[in-house]
Amino acid sequence: MMKILPLYFYKCCIVMAFCLTLTQFAQAQTEADALMIPKNYFCAAAVYSHSSWDHYWEGTFKRDNPNLGTVSTNTYSLGGNYGLSNRINLLFMVPYVKTNASAGTLRGEQNFQDLSAAIKWMAVKEELGKGLFSFHAILSGSVPLSNYQADYLPLSIGLHSKNVALRGLLNYQTGRFFVAGAGQYIRRSNITIDRNSYYTTEMHYTNEVKMPNVTNFFVSSGYRSLKFNAEAVLTKVTTLGGFDIRKNDMPFPSNKMNATLAGVILKYSFQSISGLEFTAGGNYVLKGRNVGQTRTFYGGVYYVFSTKKEK
Repeated sequence: MMKILPLYFYKCCIVMAFCLTLTQFAQAQTEADALMIPKNYFCAAAVYSHSSWDHYWEGTFKRDNPNLGTVSTNTYSLGGNYGLSNRINLLFMVPYVKTNASAGTLRGEQNFQDLSAAIKWMAVKEELGKGLFSFHAILSGSVPLSNYQADYLPLSIGLHSKNVALRGLLNYQTGRFFVAGAGQYIRRSNITIDRNSYYTTEMHYTNEVKMPNVTNFFVSSGYRSLKFNAEAVLTKVTTLGGFDIRKNDMPFPSNKMNATLAGVILKYSFQSISGLEFTAGGNYVLKGRNVGQTRTFYGGVYYVFSTKKEK
């Protein structure tokens, strides 16, 4: 039988930031991990991420903008993951986001962004050949935590929509090595903005903006051990609708925002302090449409502990 990584050293709360907008979109990577935290255990997480770009795609045309310089985003997140059972985990994340432009007159925005929560179910776990196969179904959602301005791209901290998402995740591990893949569909609510009319590809005499839905696919592979994990990830984000940024115009919340990203995730578990972990990583937008060519780096501290006294 293969050697299985002990579950309580779960890589519990990694945040992987990627560019869905011209600023940034931080997504809790916990729901995209094939490992489960055990029943009655809790993982507390504190994560910092920094992303920046100085070139972006205006439609398919790549350009810079001296009136913006370098647009940067700093995100400070607190989150957690609770093992309701060995097959069901409950997760949440609260980010505080600050944006900034190094040139021009636009001032950055800062506030709490969106509360995200998820239910993760390990529906299948079977030995297959010389390895272990698992399938996970993840239902997640997010709601805005503050009245931040969505119609302020590229310096808005988010899009202010209410989201519901469903993800399917496949994972196969043999020995210390694994390969995984997942697909996600994100349904977004309409939003309202602080103007009575706006133009997309036609004139709209309303303050309500219809937001296109999004799909998200990724493949990953890497190494897992008791002390050290390393993982490479390739992600593709596609907006199902929307329109391109007009020449020399500001972006709009319902733009088509597509991106292909490559990233790495590294995790170290401290042997001297049981349950304490440190995670670091980054990603880079290889190709996009109406998004910035973003470089992201992040690091976090996590602590896993039992919520009940063990016999």
